[in-house]
Amino acid sequence: MDKKLAFRVTGDYLVSALGTLILACGIHFFLSPNTIAPGGVTGLAIVIEKLTSIEVYVTNLAINVPLFIIGIFFLGKTFGVKTAYGTVSLSLFLYILSKAFGNFNMTHDILLASIYGGVLNGVGLGLVFRSGGTTGGTDLAGAILNKMIPGFSIPKMMMFVDLSVVFIAGIVNKNVETSLYSIICLFTVVKVADFVIDGMNYSKVFHIITDYPEEISKKIIEEIDRGVTALKGKGMYTGNEKEVLMCVVDRAQVAKLKHVVHDIDKNAFIMVNTIHEVLGEGFNNKRK
Repeated sequence: MDKKLAFRVTGDYLVSALGTLILACGIHFFLSPNTIAPGGVTGLAIVIEKLTSIEVYVTNLAINVPLFIIGIFFLGKTFGVKTAYGTVSLSLFLYILSKAFGNFNMTHDILLASIYGGVLNGVGLGLVFRSGGTTGGTDLAGAILNKMIPGFSIPKMMMFVDLSVVFIAGIVNKNVETSLYSIICLFTVVKVADFVIDGMNYSKVFHIITDYPEEISKKIIEEIDRGVTALKGKGMYTGNEKEVLMCVVDRAQVAKLKHVVHDIDKNAFIMVNTIHEVLGEGFNNKRK
C-alpha cells in the first residue's frame, strides 16, 4: 500500500470514528433519556432499554453481531471491515459515555431533544457514510433481506423497520407524542445526513432550448468562461429539430447565465437542476 492510499484509508477510519462519537453523543445525551427512537437498531435498543434497563450499547452489539455474521454469509467478506468497525466503535463510545456521565439528560424538553438529537445523529451518520462505512443496523438487515428476497427493496425494508420502531416507542412510553417526536427526529436525521454527505458544494445544470444556440453558446463561453454542449432535440408538437444547450455552472454564476440567455432570446425555454457533484475540467477532479 503506497503512502497516499494509506493516508486516505487512515483518514476514512478517523472520520468514521468521529462520526460514531457524535452519533453516540446524540443517542446518550438526547434520545435515550427521553425514549426518542428514530428507527433502526439504535432506536430499538432505546426501546429495549426503557423496558428492561439493558443499556443501549449492549443491545446494539447483541443485534448487530448476528446481523454481521449473516451478512458475511450472504454478502461476502468485502463489505465487512468498515461495517464491523462502525458497529463496534459506536457501542464502545456509548459504553464510555455511559460510564463517564451515567444517565445524564441534556434537556427534558422533548422537542429540543428530538431536534438536537436528530442533528447530532445526522452529522454522525453522514460522516460515517462519507468515509464509506456503516453502523450496521437496518441498512445491513435490508441488504441481507434484499439478497434473500429480491422483491423487497432495501429502502422499503428500512422504512418499514424504522416506522415500526417509531410506533413501538410510543406504545412502550404509553404516549403517542413519543412516536410523533421520534418521526421529527427521524426526518431531521435523514436531512442532516444528506446535507453532510452532499455538502454545500452543489452546482446547477442548465438545459436551454433556443432559436439562437450559436450566439448564446459564444456569449456563455466568453463572458462566463464555461463550456457548453449542444444536444440534438426535436419538438414533437411542431416537428422542428433544435439544439438543446447544456451548461453546468457554480451557484454564483446562475443569475449571470440567466441574464446572458435572456439578453439574446427572451423566449428561450430554460430548465435548471441542482447537482451535488461534478467531476471534470473547471470543477472537482477528485472523487469523494
